[in-house]
Amino acid sequence: MSQFKKFILPSFLIMLVLSCSDETTVFEQNEDTFSLEESQSVLTNSVSFEKSGVLDIFDDEATSNKSGKFANEQAGDYPLTLVAQITPPSFTGAENLTATHVQIDGDYAYVSYNTVDGGYAGAADIIDVSDPTSPSVTSRVYSRSIDFNSIQYSDGFAYIVGGIDSEQSALATANSIIIRISATNGRFDTSGILFGFQEGFNANDVVLIGDSAFMSSGKDGYLTEFNKNTLEIINEAAFQDLRSVAIKDGKYMVLDASFGVRILNSDFSEASQIAIDSDFGESEKRTLDFTDDKIVVAEGSKGAGVYDFNTGAFQEYIPITTNPVNVSQSDIVTNATAFNEGVLLMANGGGGLCLTDDENGSTNIVGIIELEGSINFVASKGDYIFAASGREGLQIIKMNKPSDSLEERCSVSPRYFGNSRLNVSQGEDLSYSGSTRLREVTISGSLLLCGSWTVRDGITIGNNGVFELSGDLTVARNNRRRNITVGGGATYRVEGGNLTIWGDLILGDNSTLEFLGSNSSITVHGDVIKSNSATVTGDFVDTEGKF
Repeated sequence: MSQFKKFILPSFLIMLVLSCSDETTVFEQNEDTFSLEESQSVLTNSVSFEKSGVLDIFDDEATSNKSGKFANEQAGDYPLTLVAQITPPSFTGAENLTATHVQIDGDYAYVSYNTVDGGYAGAADIIDVSDPTSPSVTSRVYSRSIDFNSIQYSDGFAYIVGGIDSEQSALATANSIIIRISATNGRFDTSGILFGFQEGFNANDVVLIGDSAFMSSGKDGYLTEFNKNTLEIINEAAFQDLRSVAIKDGKYMVLDASFGVRILNSDFSEASQIAIDSDFGESEKRTLDFTDDKIVVAEGSKGAGVYDFNTGAFQEYIPITTNPVNVSQSDIVTNATAFNEGVLLMANGGGGLCLTDDENGSTNIVGIIELEGSINFVASKGDYIFAASGREGLQIIKMNKPSDSLEERCSVSPRYFGNSRLNVSQGEDLSYSGSTRLREVTISGSLLLCGSWTVRDGITIGNNGVFELSGDLTVARNNRRRNITVGGGATYRVEGGNLTIWGDLILGDNSTLEFLGSNSSITVHGDVIKSNSATVTGDFVDTEGKF
């Protein structure tokens, strides 16, 4: 569950909010509570690879009872790997910051943090993801009096919305705030920060279009259009309980927790509406998203609701299928959703990050990705997923989509639909293509894998066995290391692929590791243990210098 601060307003102020807002005040000065992280070591040490490596996707039974019985488990699609985690900032008075939002723009990820504890504090990170396999935090800004609830980047500036206690601040004229801070070349600059204020319990979402910034400001608040260069108000409309704003085809969609989705014209007059009978919770993060002609609404304990954009007709609920142990039922709620080429990701708070896809026109729930933390927000771009995971920070996940060229080269190889423990017996000659996650691979015969694969518990190539890889393969993870063992006289052949081992590569007597072509790389995070009679041939990039 992702929660924002609640405010109790005096009755005369509530009457004012319901009629019209005060004129927003803009300040062109810094508040003394803003500061930049000056220590490079702090930024560097914020990136953790402790849990990097293969991620499982659990079905309902596995996540609910943790049975650990995988003997009859089938192999599955979506061979995901955890690239890295960004641990949340921490400073005196704000030791429990949680990741609330992430936006990806070009080579950088912009992440906001708030605190749900007493008081107000926030932070924001800029993370260089130009090489997502090796992210780095390039800049960090702190505030000791403002919760940072959402962040967007545009044209050299980050726009952060959140909450502030106006009664305790000499700066604030209202509790909802929008901040414009310079962010160029991956660096924040606290000189010339602009602040704007609006009535409402707490600003929770911001969208940037053209020269405008659109902000929703929570209960008894507003949808407000600001000039994004000056933060002066262009347009505003009062609503009872706004949680999110999205823009599609010139229409402005807002999630009003007191009613449902309201679809507005550019002048904020209401064009249509979708009434939703769901409990959106009190002051909790909820978003809406869209794809093609569908609107997907994060509806808390109900999961995600899918509606027709043109007619408003209800289509389906995608439920939260898990009931993990030791998690409060109130924390198992859908906070946000994201799309990536037919995949829908659901940030279900304490219920984890759910992955679904479209199967013959109907929704297929694949399962819950093996992540820790309360998933507050999720974004996805290209081959990567970025999950804001509360006190676990930002988690960067690689989807390992197979390239079209690999699929074409291995077009004669069928997809693999067997057991997650792939066993190739002596005398068998098998080949498979696709994008698949496995638990274990044992090869006594011959096996060719094409595409993208993950293996959780290691690979053993028996004596005189042959294993060929055309594509990408990741084995194990940093905090659960496993090995690839190439037995006596066995051959491991890699062509044009990327091999990552969170463990050791063991080459037995007279074994051969062979690289074909010139486009292969190997990353061994353990040791290369090589018999004197083993041979390594071909051109490859040794990323960790282990050969």
